[in-house]
Amino acid sequence: MPRHDWMRTRQTKYTAYVTLYLAVIIAVLAAANFLGNRYDKTYDATANKQFSLSGQSIKVVKGLKNDVHITYFAEQSSFPNARNLLDRYANLSSKIKVEYIDPVKKPQQARAAGFTRDANLIVDSGFRKEPAKALTEEEVTGALIRSLKNQTRTVYFLSAGGEYSTDDTEASGYSNLKQLLDGDNFKTQVLTPKGNAPEAGKPININEKQQPQAAGFEIPKDCTVLVVGGPQLAYPPAVVDAIKKYVEGGGHALFMLDDPLRLSRDTQTQDSPELLSLLSDWGVTPDKDLVLDLSGVGQSLFGTGPEEPVIFQYEQQTIVRPMQRIPTAFPLARSLDIKSTGAASVEKMFGTSEDSLSVDDIGPGGAIDPRKGKKGPFTLAAAGTITGANKGRFVVFGTARWAQNGLIGSKALGNRDLFLNTVDWLSSDEDLISIRPKDTQNQALNITGQRGSLMFLLSIIFFPLAVVVVGLGTWWKRR
Repeated sequence: MPRHDWMRTRQTKYTAYVTLYLAVIIAVLAAANFLGNRYDKTYDATANKQFSLSGQSIKVVKGLKNDVHITYFAEQSSFPNARNLLDRYANLSSKIKVEYIDPVKKPQQARAAGFTRDANLIVDSGFRKEPAKALTEEEVTGALIRSLKNQTRTVYFLSAGGEYSTDDTEASGYSNLKQLLDGDNFKTQVLTPKGNAPEAGKPININEKQQPQAAGFEIPKDCTVLVVGGPQLAYPPAVVDAIKKYVEGGGHALFMLDDPLRLSRDTQTQDSPELLSLLSDWGVTPDKDLVLDLSGVGQSLFGTGPEEPVIFQYEQQTIVRPMQRIPTAFPLARSLDIKSTGAASVEKMFGTSEDSLSVDDIGPGGAIDPRKGKKGPFTLAAAGTITGANKGRFVVFGTARWAQNGLIGSKALGNRDLFLNTVDWLSSDEDLISIRPKDTQNQALNITGQRGSLMFLLSIIFFPLAVVVVGLGTWWKRR
């Protein structure tokens, strides 16, 4: 073969190789681009998944039936930071439409979209527009829920016997519950029968207790959920009759009952015979005992004593189904005996393990004789549905202290999620039952003296020296 023909054949072959190589690269890039736009997947390596949407946000967004428009107002330089959050919503559903408007450059468009100085993010579901107070998942999801739930939902906290107060901001108060409900588009009211009802949340001397006069007392018709939060007094029959009429007529009630044993020298919770009888008729009988967790789990993880059971395992009841392995704490709890009756069907929500004990007598200084106790497991919470056409709902907890500010505000516990899930189930909003947005956590790198010395040796001495040695070896070999 002549040399020029051989060269031409070789050149043609190389040209074909290069063309095929470029075609493959372009095809791979095009496929990656297409898949990247079509399937936006990320991996969140943070300990508490702070860069992933929570179960609640995912559930709300994926349940959308109509388009939702989210408008973010800020200077254009702030758009990338907003996209880090809002794009997570848009990637979950094609029904989420996000728009970014600079009110300085486009003031007329911003005003037409509802921009105000009080809120730089607005969620419009078509029912109504709701602002978010800050660019956080909790605020954005809260605004989305409020926009979707266009009906008024009211939670009444009963104040008829020294219950915990939603105005009390101390660790033992219930003010955090009011804030949580406000964020989930619930209105909160305090319901007080006429008469001499004691002030809510205040310690009561058992020798000075008085029952309020509650003749003609009724639960308001606009009540979505009634909360009985740790009464310290026995309710008068008129109050119990009103509760019975409300729930059996299709209403929804949350009962949180403190332990009646004398746990301190000055105060003692007084049981309400009429209320306990009503709950027993519905299949839930609160025992007059104190449940102790002897497993040591709470002590090792949170430094709590046996009088504050920490729960990790839950039943398959709707309220607690998404909470598996999320810890919740229940200080000074009494056990519940549950049994479905002709009046209601009852489900266990959770309870203690076999490494638990219940005692019905506490000696001076809190002394307890384990030999007189009853071995577990014990039920601590139950949910029930009234049989019949109206299908009223109720939930009973063996303590009211689990919902106090100190535990509801704890980032390490799931008491907040449990409370909101309970209210959502009672209000027939099962689609909102989930785990709420997580708080951002700073993951600090703890460097001990030994670790610091090791990092110094590796980064300053070993790796640079290794590069020099490899370079010298290469030079020597080529010399």
